[in-house]
Amino acid sequence: MITLQFSLSPIPDIRFGEGAFSGLAAAAQSFGDVAVAVVIIDGFLAQSGLAGEVKRALSEAGIETRVFSDFSGEPKLQHLRSAMAVAAGADLVIGIGGGSALDIAKIVACAAASGKDPMHYALAANPLPKNPLKKIMVPTTAGTGSETSATNIFAGPEGKKLWIWGAETKADIVILDPALTTTLPANLTAWCGLDAFIHAFEAATNRNSHQGGQFYAHEALRLITGSLETAVKEPRDIEARGRVLLGSCLAGIAIDNCGTALAHNVSHALAGLAPIHHGLATALGFEATLAWLVEADTAELNAAAKACGLADASMLPAFVSGFMDRLGIVRALPAAFVGFTAADLAAEMRATENQPMRRSTIRDVSDADIDQFAATVMALARGN
Repeated sequence: MITLQFSLSPIPDIRFGEGAFSGLAAAAQSFGDVAVAVVIIDGFLAQSGLAGEVKRALSEAGIETRVFSDFSGEPKLQHLRSAMAVAAGADLVIGIGGGSALDIAKIVACAAASGKDPMHYALAANPLPKNPLKKIMVPTTAGTGSETSATNIFAGPEGKKLWIWGAETKADIVILDPALTTTLPANLTAWCGLDAFIHAFEAATNRNSHQGGQFYAHEALRLITGSLETAVKEPRDIEARGRVLLGSCLAGIAIDNCGTALAHNVSHALAGLAPIHHGLATALGFEATLAWLVEADTAELNAAAKACGLADASMLPAFVSGFMDRLGIVRALPAAFVGFTAADLAAEMRATENQPMRRSTIRDVSDADIDQFAATVMALARGN
């Protein structure tokens, strides 16, 4: 049943279009008295000359710029602490890159403002500071939707995923420039795009879904299903890139309001075992659980199917598998997963930090279900 009462969380100022990135310095100046900005940017982007371009533009605007790019993979606690040291005394944090860069930037904007270690805020242990540093987020991949969400993920001291969430972590300004995504390789374009697709789908269909979130989620599904294949196969098609980027952003708004579900329980559990790209992990988990999920046959599942251009939810499993085929998705876990068992993955899926995604799934997920899903996914490990 659709929830008839809901609230929508604040949506940042979003500036979209080819060439929008050229307005970064003006966006920084719009906050008023900004003397020092820290730019948190993916390393390969920094090496490409983009960091230098940003420094020149901000310098011309009278803003001192520091750059932090010493991180790779998903955010880790040491990345956050190193970035905080660079951000000491800054007025503005600019995140440029994929979800890792954006999550680091948003967490640092809060932790640097208070001087508290990020672990002080992990899993809502303490309230976030009410006056974080100003934040501008510039995604260069189309997948995580981190630029519009209040949820931020990092690996804690034991390597397990932890969350810091709250409106205080949200961007003040989001710049969406599809030209920044055109150099993303085909496999990453596909993995990131599927992550955004699944964000939209789960936000539109889980127990927390409501009409407000579905407004954004359904449009995201339409944009991504209509353009992701073109973006993968014709990477310089700026219109397709723009549609996928906008779809990812809207999906981020949807999960910010309604959350995710079972596919993300699987993907976070996989990441608890070994390194894997989040988009690939989520896609594999989604395909492995979708036929079971659509047996619920809810109005929300059918509405999501219609947003994908399908007659009803029963058509979703075949559609998604065909979509993944056309995107070139190889159904295999990285070599690092060889040696782990289905029981190992099932234990991670049952871990406390992954239970919110299990509980939000529209069908009750039993322990027997988890065992079956874990077996299906771990059969994709090379060597099995």
